[in-house]
Amino acid sequence: MNAINQSGWKPEMGSGDTAAAATFTGNRALMLEEALIFEIGSDTTCGVDLPTTPKGSSRLGNLARAKPIGLPGLSEPETVRHYTRLSRQNYGIDLGFFPLGSCTMKHNPRLNEKMARLPGFADIHPLQPVDTVQGALGVINELAVWLIELTGMHAVAMSPKAGAHGELCGMLCIKAALEARGEGHRKVVLVPESAHGTNPATAAFAGFTVENIPATPEGRVDTPALKARLGPDVAGVMITNPNTCGLFERDLKEISDAVHAAGGYVYCDGANFNAIVGRVRPGDLGIDAMHINLHKTFSTPHGGGGPGSGPVVLSKALAPFGPLPYTARTADGVVHLIEEADAEAFEREHFGRPLTSFGRMTAFHGQMGMFTRALTYILSHGADGLRQVAEDAVLNANYVLRSLEGTLDAPFAASGPCMHEALFSDDNLAEGFSTLDIAKGLIDEGFHPMTVYFPLVVHGAMLVEPTETESKAALDQFIGALRSVAERAKAGDPSLKSAPHFAPRRRLDETLAARKPVLVWKDAPLAEAAE
Repeated sequence: MNAINQSGWKPEMGSGDTAAAATFTGNRALMLEEALIFEIGSDTTCGVDLPTTPKGSSRLGNLARAKPIGLPGLSEPETVRHYTRLSRQNYGIDLGFFPLGSCTMKHNPRLNEKMARLPGFADIHPLQPVDTVQGALGVINELAVWLIELTGMHAVAMSPKAGAHGELCGMLCIKAALEARGEGHRKVVLVPESAHGTNPATAAFAGFTVENIPATPEGRVDTPALKARLGPDVAGVMITNPNTCGLFERDLKEISDAVHAAGGYVYCDGANFNAIVGRVRPGDLGIDAMHINLHKTFSTPHGGGGPGSGPVVLSKALAPFGPLPYTARTADGVVHLIEEADAEAFEREHFGRPLTSFGRMTAFHGQMGMFTRALTYILSHGADGLRQVAEDAVLNANYVLRSLEGTLDAPFAASGPCMHEALFSDDNLAEGFSTLDIAKGLIDEGFHPMTVYFPLVVHGAMLVEPTETESKAALDQFIGALRSVAERAKAGDPSLKSAPHFAPRRRLDETLAARKPVLVWKDAPLAEAAE
């Protein structure tokens, strides 16, 4: 029994939960109520019986701890049970449908995991001699070849760690290319409203000035407005395709031609590549640089903040400016890892060109586990399978969009089919009800909510990305749940304002939590010991 239960605490329950609320433990059958580890343990006890040790001299001097560390003492079973119970409250793709728009939370094939865990890949170290990791370098190089093939580009930088890191890599390539031709004065980057929010942040971080390009009423780039802004001060454009509204930018080739004619470069955010992989080659649309989120399109677990991987494919114009290190296979079949020290000599010998790289993006060579999973995914699917990935992802998104017509407002439904995402708004809900209420109601239905309040161009946005790995039965269940919650919001059901009712915790004051987060456990005597 923990301290919370000893004090007579009972979880706050919604209406209809009187039987569950009456439990002595606060548990609801196998949904266990779990206190904080500080509330379970005590700093006066230890989970292991240790003999008293005689005091001896210390080499720490005045750095020795003057007070107890203040950590709770738990036995091994108590510790294991605590974290196991917490893990039961996690939501992941292996538990259910994960409809986060713009995140591509698809199923991760276990074959990929099996390959990534092979000792020759999982147990190597980035500082091993190159001749002992030829297999790993071969995987990196072969994956690079396939990424170039799938995108119709000329080269690829494999080291960027994830999406925004890849964006920075591409923008630094553009910056280096402009400076190399004596046009470092081009400092303006145009970013459409329909682009990902990281795009303007990345451009600013790279030293550019960002200017906004409006969207049309149908949710796409205002091409005439973009063309009108082109000039000798414009370095390029950062565009997302398919965009954050889930729509394909049909004018992208026209935009690329105009930007190139004006002396700029085109960066494409490839986070949504899952919608077009095997169907559209960005290189054919005039793209100069594009990052690819391997953890999205080519599947690997990416919840909890990582790991990610964001290789950047480059056009012929930008290829010479890509970062180091990179892999290169010579005529004898050997894969070389090209570092700063030997890059210029190697490139002159094998490619007849001088070193023009802008430098390094990261200490080592990229995410080995991600590379192995992605290559496994590509080879196991093949060309026809990858094409079907995009087709099924688009089909599933359109099924969700059309199934909810008349239930939720879909601001761009009249623009025609969407791509991989279905976008809704809260415009037709009852007064006082919003997207947040829909999201909290879905938690009670057993679903992780969709992406909410993004993209910003749509008020109360709800962005659903079903991916290609969900069955029709799974989508029908989600559609039914979302329709039910939406109808309650349209009818003004007051119980929805306090949802979720069945989660381990009720609705939080998210504004207060963001402005005044409580990040440290404070309770005497533990807090006193920790100070």
